[in-house]
Amino acid sequence: MLFERLISAMTDIDNIDIEHIENLLIEICSMFRLSKAVTRVYKNQQEEQEGTGETLCCFDTGKEGNEILTLRTVTSVMSRATITTYMAPDEEPLTEEERSKVELVMRTVLSFVSRNRMRDIVYELAYYDEAGYPNLRNWREYLDDVVKNKRTANKLVFRYNLRHFSLINNEFGRSAGDVIMLDHYNKLKEIIGEDGMLARLGGDNFVGMCSVDKTKTVINYLTETEAKAPKGMVVNISTSAGFFRIPSDHEVRADEIMGSIINAYRIAQTGGMDNIVFYDEKFLEKKEKSMRVQQYFPEAFERNEFIPFYQPKVNVVNGSLVGAEALCRWFHAGKIIPPAEFIPVLEQTSEICRLDFHMLECVCRDMKRWSDEGRKLIRISINFSRKHIYNAYLPETIAEIVDRYDLPHELIEIEFTESTSEVEFSDLKRMATELSNMGFSISIDDFGIGYSSLNLIKDIPWDTLKIDKSFLPDGYGKDNDISNIMFRHVVSMTNQLGMECITEGVETIEHVNTLRSNGCDIAQGYYFDRPLPVADFEDRIAKRKYEIESQSET
Repeated sequence: MLFERLISAMTDIDNIDIEHIENLLIEICSMFRLSKAVTRVYKNQQEEQEGTGETLCCFDTGKEGNEILTLRTVTSVMSRATITTYMAPDEEPLTEEERSKVELVMRTVLSFVSRNRMRDIVYELAYYDEAGYPNLRNWREYLDDVVKNKRTANKLVFRYNLRHFSLINNEFGRSAGDVIMLDHYNKLKEIIGEDGMLARLGGDNFVGMCSVDKTKTVINYLTETEAKAPKGMVVNISTSAGFFRIPSDHEVRADEIMGSIINAYRIAQTGGMDNIVFYDEKFLEKKEKSMRVQQYFPEAFERNEFIPFYQPKVNVVNGSLVGAEALCRWFHAGKIIPPAEFIPVLEQTSEICRLDFHMLECVCRDMKRWSDEGRKLIRISINFSRKHIYNAYLPETIAEIVDRYDLPHELIEIEFTESTSEVEFSDLKRMATELSNMGFSISIDDFGIGYSSLNLIKDIPWDTLKIDKSFLPDGYGKDNDISNIMFRHVVSMTNQLGMECITEGVETIEHVNTLRSNGCDIAQGYYFDRPLPVADFEDRIAKRKYEIESQSET
């Protein structure tokens, strides 16, 4: 009779009364003289091995008992459940018939517990990831509900990525990295509060929503903040984040909201030093310009609208012209489009690689003509995007173009820009080594603006290091100023490593004197020349000399 009542209670799906079920089990356990019955539930094998699952025990007389029977089951989602019954030593042992009935009840309990816990586990698997963060499905249902019930007014939506988090994992270990990530998440979740949502998209990528009045606090937090690491250590965490304030004057769809933050986030990832980007009118204007660039590029390329300008490199000791950098200029519809308006756009596609090869071809064509005209050739550097790094045939392609014009390899310098994002060092090292073995000069451009400058120098066989203008002191400071100290040591390190040292952004005689006094012999900048069209640069080649003010005149 008790068992039938138990079955009835357990199968009343619409009205599960756990207290009633537990009372029935207590009566059954007492009937069979048991001292205790324990059920344990594990989400997965690891929990079972570690003994960290959930323990359920509604019957325990407090008497010490011996284990008399244990059953175990594994569900279709690989959760586990066990049930164990105990009997005090002074109780009359179970008969075979009693044992059979106890086992039947235990199987029934296992089935009931597994079914109910499996439902909870399936929910967790569907709406939470393996680390316990709300996942994309959870976020989409939350977003759909907010939109459906018109609760989008005064809401800010954002997507972000923890920048260079793999470096933290490498330094502290992955388990410590998990602790740091969770600490960062929990603090932001606390800022957002109960009227918002924060979910993990996977890896170190997150998405969230909060009220507009928390915009400044959230932006400040995501720009940079401290997170706790194991053993009392603290690390700084910065992000690349895209934001979108949902307009209150018209309805928006969930996919529009997602599209907006994804677009802004992508720009934040590739936008240089601008790691926080809002999807607004200014953003839409930039996006429209970007789309126009992508639309016009193929036809402009076929019309040869992209041509090289040459910016001289000058020896600051004697004023001699020692080289130049080829810089791309776009002539379209009777005007020059600034590189800043099209290079970053093309960097987001493979078209930048096409443009790089075109510039190399143009430079080789000019140099071949200069050689045929009897001019003395100087080394010309050409910028190559980091997108080329994964092209295993880049060295061969460069060599094929240069050889087609019968030019010595040592007169061509390939510049790779020091990126502010992570890079596959092994691929870059392989590329630079192959090019160097072929006789090409290899240069690291804009040294000092990236996160991994010293690693790049240590691991890759550069011939030339170009110091970014942000490292260049203004020439008016004292010798012990931080900027002077840093510049002096970078130049000294470069010279000791046997690399050629060039400083960009040299605009004043004070800059020139700073280079002279610190042993950096080569300058590139407006003090000597802006990037020049080919005809003007040919005049500089003919003169091969610049007049430089003496130090006594300054």
